[in-house]
Amino acid sequence: MRKFATFEERLSVWTADAMKEVFGLSDSDVNLGVAPTNNDKFGDYQCNAAMVLSKQLKKAPRQIAQEFADAAVLPDFVEKIEIAGPGFINFFLSNKALANHIQSLENDPSQGTEQVGTGKKVIIDYSSPNVAKSMHIGHIRSTVIGNAIDRLYRFLGYEVIADNHLGDWGTQFGLMLVGYREFVNEEALASSPVEELERIYVASYNKSKEDDTWRDFAKAELVKLQQGDAENRALWEKFIELSIGEFDTIYGRLGVKFDLYRGESFYNDRLPKIIQALEAKDLAKESEGALIVDLEEEGMPICIVRKSDGGYNYATTDLATVESRIEEFNPDRIIYVTDERQQLHFKQFFTIAGKLGMEANLVHVWFGLMRLPEATFSTREGNVIKLASMLDEAESRALEMVKSSSPEMPEEQQKDLARAIGIGAIKYTDLSQNPKSLVTFTWEKALNMQGNSGPYLQYAYARISSVYDKWKVKFPGMELSDCSIRIEHEIERKLAIKLSRFPAAVSAAAENYSPNIMADYLYDLAQIYSSFYQNVPFLKADEGVRESRIRLCRSTARTLKQGLELLGIETRERI
Repeated sequence: MRKFATFEERLSVWTADAMKEVFGLSDSDVNLGVAPTNNDKFGDYQCNAAMVLSKQLKKAPRQIAQEFADAAVLPDFVEKIEIAGPGFINFFLSNKALANHIQSLENDPSQGTEQVGTGKKVIIDYSSPNVAKSMHIGHIRSTVIGNAIDRLYRFLGYEVIADNHLGDWGTQFGLMLVGYREFVNEEALASSPVEELERIYVASYNKSKEDDTWRDFAKAELVKLQQGDAENRALWEKFIELSIGEFDTIYGRLGVKFDLYRGESFYNDRLPKIIQALEAKDLAKESEGALIVDLEEEGMPICIVRKSDGGYNYATTDLATVESRIEEFNPDRIIYVTDERQQLHFKQFFTIAGKLGMEANLVHVWFGLMRLPEATFSTREGNVIKLASMLDEAESRALEMVKSSSPEMPEEQQKDLARAIGIGAIKYTDLSQNPKSLVTFTWEKALNMQGNSGPYLQYAYARISSVYDKWKVKFPGMELSDCSIRIEHEIERKLAIKLSRFPAAVSAAAENYSPNIMADYLYDLAQIYSSFYQNVPFLKADEGVRESRIRLCRSTARTLKQGLELLGIETRERI
């Protein structure tokens, strides 16, 4: 068993071995798990083995549970076991074992989290804005959910390749090329490049609706780009470079980093081969001039892989992308993070990839849309909010809060704190929700210092850190390591149990692609700590007890900080 095995792991192994010994079972007979209880009056962990084995042993579950309790020799980390209900076996950990476990994790970088990803590679495809268009609030969910999953998998030991699959190809670039030459304002391009590129596109698009000659001109320039015309390609590359520069500014503010920026264009050369492979396997057929894959047997509509004009659809590009990723990286998993509207697309292309024999574990993590209280964000409704503007507003509102609560703080420190609080508030509002839920964003909820919010947890971390600092000032020369952790009070026990379950929260959040599991854990931890702080003395406690509680305090702060980092949320020692 690994060095920092969780109590759940240790109990699962012990229970299986003990069941085999007590009832004479073979290895194949025993597949028993232990889970945390939902109510601590029923112990710390619970096992339903008696119900699972009832039919095999031909005994009532409660009888099996009682025989097990009477015969099994408890491991040293279990204080007692009790039988409840129809035959649940409830385990109560010993206080000493709890204390030793929390103490042993203090110097473990992974805080007891098993490195299940060692030797495995995962590609995470998220954010994916379009070139020459500003990032708007619609990009926030893919970006922050994807980045949280990215961070969770890295923490579990996986080699993660974060790939920003840019929208950098398509008919709009013909309009961009002719529009740039006609409408560009060089000063505006220098000061706000993507905003100017967007303006150029709108002007060119509007002109194409009124002028057939302009539209034909744009199509001709697009063909030249696709054929490798040097001048058009140089302009197109400039659009990409300017866009990525602005995207990176946003990502820098959000604390998001990518390992790759590969747009749709990167895979263009592979598209004809994908079509050939589909035809070779009799998967594609012509229909009204287009090439389609019939997925009726799979309960899905047809998927167009080549349009009647010879152009390719997203499915074809995505198939080429999977093929390329397998050849270059041979990943154990490829995770796509997009909104719920793309569910059919991913079901179709995953199915076709399987039919082509592409050996890849493809996962679509979809999320619900974000909306204002009155409506979903929509371009047609005119309520699209640029992401940069949203971040500005968050920092501005947070700065007002900081100035009000800490007027004596130096201005630069106020701004730094406001940035951490404002950006953290936006992220936590998103990540604390089930990804599949619709998120209604309000500033009141996001910046609430009392409820389940980013600022609340950031403040909890700062408050806990200050307790440790006060101890160091009040008792100079003392070392916490000279005093062991003791678990004597019920609230100490509750806090220690919660701290011990951090690895399970990390694993569950990663396995389910649900950062909200980590957010829920952190909020519960902060609330338990608050009760701990309010119900027992810290600095006024007797020597030894005092240091034990400060160590628990420090472990809580460390866990909060690590958990928030996994959500991409910064902490500060002072708020």
